[in-house]
Amino acid sequence: MLRGLAPAVRGDCRLLVLGSFPSVASLQAQQYYAHPRNQFWPIVGDLFGLELMQRPYAQRIEAVCERGLGIWDVYAHCRREGSLDSAIADALPNDLPALVARLPSLQLIAHNGGESARAMRITRSLGPEVRRLPSTSPANASWSLERKRAAWREAFIAANLI
Repeated sequence: MLRGLAPAVRGDCRLLVLGSFPSVASLQAQQYYAHPRNQFWPIVGDLFGLELMQRPYAQRIEAVCERGLGIWDVYAHCRREGSLDSAIADALPNDLPALVARLPSLQLIAHNGGESARAMRITRSLGPEVRRLPSTSPANASWSLERKRAAWREAFIAANLI
């Protein structure tokens, strides 16, 4: 069984981004979105007007959390060969209701891709608005960077982050 990462979130979080489960690169680095071709950090940095990729990981996390963005995953544990969501098996969910209950300012939960969006039946019952965003994974080549950025920008606006 693989174990996911702890949530990167502060109590004043307004937008919670939920991935499915960290990639092999992310688990090895113990960092969210560590794969060099994942577009999460470039998109988020662009939306906040920050050069996040120039910063050490801890400073990236601090910068986004200060601006009201939280990061976690739908699954706490799973079995998986490689990094593809389609290979996830025996997944155990994170306690999303408990986390959301500790976030009184939360306005929006955004699922980063299709596998994460499978949990929308749970997150829709938690109160805040819920959206499915295009995956920032390099496996999602059907969406251009510009198209992904536009969809993510709408979510940032809805959560009053920009």
